[in-house]
Amino acid sequence: MDHANGPSLYPLYRCKTVHLVRHAQGVHNIEGDKNYKACMKPEYFDAPLTRLGWQQVDCLRKHVHAAGLHKRIELVVTSPLSRTMQTAVGVFGGEGYTDRVDVLPLMVANAGNSDRAAISSLNCPPIMAAELCREHLGVHPCDQRRHIHQYQCMFPAIDFSQIESDEDVLWKADVRETKAEVAERGMKFMNWLWTRNEKEIAVVTHSGFLFHTLSQFGNDCHPLIKDDMCKRFGNCELRSMVIVDRNMTGSNASITNYPGKIPCGPDLASDVADDKGSENS
Repeated sequence: MDHANGPSLYPLYRCKTVHLVRHAQGVHNIEGDKNYKACMKPEYFDAPLTRLGWQQVDCLRKHVHAAGLHKRIELVVTSPLSRTMQTAVGVFGGEGYTDRVDVLPLMVANAGNSDRAAISSLNCPPIMAAELCREHLGVHPCDQRRHIHQYQCMFPAIDFSQIESDEDVLWKADVRETKAEVAERGMKFMNWLWTRNEKEIAVVTHSGFLFHTLSQFGNDCHPLIKDDMCKRFGNCELRSMVIVDRNMTGSNASITNYPGKIPCGPDLASDVADDKGSENS
């Protein structure tokens, strides 16, 4: 019987935990929250975090450590823009950077005029940049990225190997992605996460990307659950969710399941044994 209105049950190895994070306050958010058209100002190109944004990063970092997430997260994936990478390294990076030749920092001191000390890459999950989780592309300069070689100077220990072009070939000055295109890109990103071996991943991305991507999910849930999933993220908000592989798109085997009957021997379930007894009486 399919209990459509009850809880759902899935094998653990067919699930992946994803901690979704919207970046902290960027300089474009101050005016942009009041007037959407302000995001079109050229001075907001690749908008970095504000001082308030860095305070938000510090608060989320404390929460991540208090909740023990820093010990469980195996990978951090970030959009390759200054505000998301600053948020990612500030929240999930290591402690107490010291200048060592053999260890690159996640962020150099004062990157993006942040007035922040360098951030260590020691004792923290790897951080990888991915184009698929960028903000709504086109027209708005705040959503245009720099050349990757420039970011590599500011964020030396971030892995940019997933990004094919040094130049930003995705952002167009006169063409804005449609909402449907953002959602399609978001689904490609979620599917890409399934190609990863990590079971617990943090994703640092953007409000529009999250809204249009998450709107594709939850149609089989109670309406209040879908509303909770899809509502707009605040700056530096974190929501933990579980992706379920219902269509066998993943290929990883379980690392916790155990086959049983080791050593092997006679084994009848109690209800089967009861049936056998009834037959022999």
